[in-house]
Amino acid sequence: MTPELMAAGAKALAEHKARAAAGGGARFVADEAYFGQGVALYVDGITVSFDGFRALNSLSLTINVGELRCIIGPNGAGKTTMMDCITGKTRPDSGTVFFGSNIDLLRLTEPQIAQAGVGRKFQKPTVYEQLSVFENLELALKADRGVRAALFHRLSGQQLDRIGELLTLIHLKDQSQRTAGLLSHGQKQWLEIGMLLMQEPKLLLLDEPVAGMTDEETERTAELFLSLEGKHSLVVVEHDMKFVGELTQGRKTVTVLHEGSVLAEGLLNEVQANEKVVEVYLGR
Repeated sequence: MTPELMAAGAKALAEHKARAAAGGGARFVADEAYFGQGVALYVDGITVSFDGFRALNSLSLTINVGELRCIIGPNGAGKTTMMDCITGKTRPDSGTVFFGSNIDLLRLTEPQIAQAGVGRKFQKPTVYEQLSVFENLELALKADRGVRAALFHRLSGQQLDRIGELLTLIHLKDQSQRTAGLLSHGQKQWLEIGMLLMQEPKLLLLDEPVAGMTDEETERTAELFLSLEGKHSLVVVEHDMKFVGELTQGRKTVTVLHEGSVLAEGLLNEVQANEKVVEVYLGR
């Protein structure tokens, strides 16, 4: 991690503690990320090996606050392993992963990382198929309670407004009382994204979110992600280059992974013209 980011994180921690001790400010929360340097995620020198196979090879990248970053690359490039390391599912052999400039994600468990503000969506949607769309979102409210308690919990007006806003955002306003298991594949993807958003994450990791979607669903998903840009930091792993083009709009950074490290990085037209990227991934 850069000395500037480390110093900023240490300074923020010291200031919070000083204010708390003097009774002149909010109590410091250990899992509250500090984004004063404009960095949401800092991955540095991550290496992961499985039975002699190096899935990640000194991988380093930085995601800025509010940024929408697309990550592409061939199968086996290390994209999923990278997200596993960020979310605590896999512990790297070496390297560092920081959320903001003060939270070392490698010291936290998976639930702690989620509570800190990192949300992950897997390729296959996971929703409560026997419950309605509304009930799925209700269960996902940022609260520490079980399924039964959540279903019998009386929602406040603010919570009802929040669910209503999300139903509109994820294009399911007219499907709120429909059983989730009856939704199309794309609608289930939107519902799971909505459930993640109910947790108020600051960073969203999205693994091939439009796989299996229709063209119309893919287009609406692009609109959804673009509406989240700036409010959240998004890392989108995807193979659909048309979708990547819709997200990046020719002005956002695209990262190409290959053999566990960054092969190229730049605007989409730049990486598409890169001879190494063409050779290992895009083809002629």
